Amino acid sequence: MTHATVVSVNVGRAKPMAGKSGVSSIDKRSVEGRVAVRALGLAGDSQSDKANHGGVEQAVYAYATEDLDHWAAILGRELTPGQFGENLSTRGLDVTGALIGETWRIGTTLLQVSRPRFPCVVFQNWLAEPHWVKRFTDDGRPGAYLRVLEEGEIAAGDDIVIESRPDHDVGIGLVFRAMTTDRSLIPRLLDATQLPPADYEFAVRHAADA
Repeated sequence: MTHATVVSVNVGRAKPMAGKSGVSSIDKRSVEGRVAVRALGLAGDSQSDKANHGGVEQAVYAYATEDLDHWAAILGRELTPGQFGENLSTRGLDVTGALIGETWRIGTTLLQVSRPRFPCVVFQNWLAEPHWVKRFTDDGRPGAYLRVLEEGEIAAGDDIVIESRPDHDVGIGLVFRAMTTDRSLIPRLLDATQLPPADYEFAVRHAADA
């Protein structure tokens, strides 16, 4: 496997957002030095919409710089680490292919892949790209949310070591497609018992209809 590393660690504070009432913390900026990682996320990072972001199942968001470069080429604009709201910008790791439940050792933390990111209108307003939610969904490179199994510290330049992988083949990309564009895949989600309870319950409810 290609050597995988953290390119950038990104955090953001809540601020007013154009195109919506209230505030958002999607504007993440790269920080230097080691950053504490706790059960609910990174030190110095806010999660404004706690109903849809954050919590133990979505404590840390990772996005591959390879996928960011892909979008920069399509959109014809520079995209910098953290611009998709990610906490960890990675290099050399197939984030879309990461299996639900696999664990990553980064610095002194141990993180577990939990679910894909689903785009929302805040993301669209932040990027100011037309039809962004649909375009991002159709492209199928959602990035991965991570649980914190062992708290610790991380920094840019840290290696990403896959410590364990589950005995199923349900990855981030498959879950994303099953819950957005291809409902025929829903029965396969039943193999991934490491999904967040709400996602697994969704699969149980809809598997028979897929």
